[in-house]
Amino acid sequence: MSTKHQHALFSAIRLLLRPLVRILIRNGVAHGAFAELTKKVFVDVSFDEFSPEGKKQTVSRVSAQTGLTRKEVKRLHELQQTDDTSSQARYNRAVRVISGWMNNASFLDDDGNPADLPMNGESPSFEALVRQYSGDVPTKAMFSMLVDAGSVQQVNANVRLIQHAYVAASDPVEKLDILGSDVFELITTIDHNMTADPGELRFQRKVSYDNIDPDSLTKLRKMSARKAQTLLEQLNRQYAEHELENSSDQGKTISLGIYYYEQDSSGEP
Repeated sequence: MSTKHQHALFSAIRLLLRPLVRILIRNGVAHGAFAELTKKVFVDVSFDEFSPEGKKQTVSRVSAQTGLTRKEVKRLHELQQTDDTSSQARYNRAVRVISGWMNNASFLDDDGNPADLPMNGESPSFEALVRQYSGDVPTKAMFSMLVDAGSVQQVNANVRLIQHAYVAASDPVEKLDILGSDVFELITTIDHNMTADPGELRFQRKVSYDNIDPDSLTKLRKMSARKAQTLLEQLNRQYAEHELENSSDQGKTISLGIYYYEQDSSGEP
């Protein structure tokens, strides 16, 4: 790696670590715990993704790739992987429930909008919707999640979809899960585009201005959210048309995310 390349990479790492370190300090995670976690990830990635073609990865080779001692590599490789998938799975299932409600004709009204559903009973009902799209998550648990997120409300004996999106509201654990999954997807896309052939690049763009009139911010925030939500709902309908009916190893995961960012033009957070 050239000195110029290394300088650019380290500058980018320092920048992306700032908000992450802010979150870590706010949540009481000290440097030592974070350093241990990064060492474990270095070892896991080296074992999983950087073995020589046709050969099994070795402790010695991982030691050379990561700069860690062979003893440290062996210890970290043998550490049990923390099960961090359960809450992420709940988040994904909540998104699937809302998507199914918006796209499956069985759960739409005569105007093609998400219908008010009775809580229990045969389809169409909220119970049937949850059973079809969330696997083994109980109906009451899913209802509670969606209420906390402001996505649904109970109207008389029915459940009404009031927000066409799932955004974790009161559960800080879910918010941290989204931090992991969404930032992972963005960085993975950037990583892909750094190494892919021109014809294989994935879409990754943004609109950015650095001298916006502060009096316009409220209007622009609302307009940005409205247009972004409209686009995501259109894509949601089109993606749903191509979803396989049954789980399959042949299926692919795709995502398209939109975010809004704001700071002073001075560069201060």
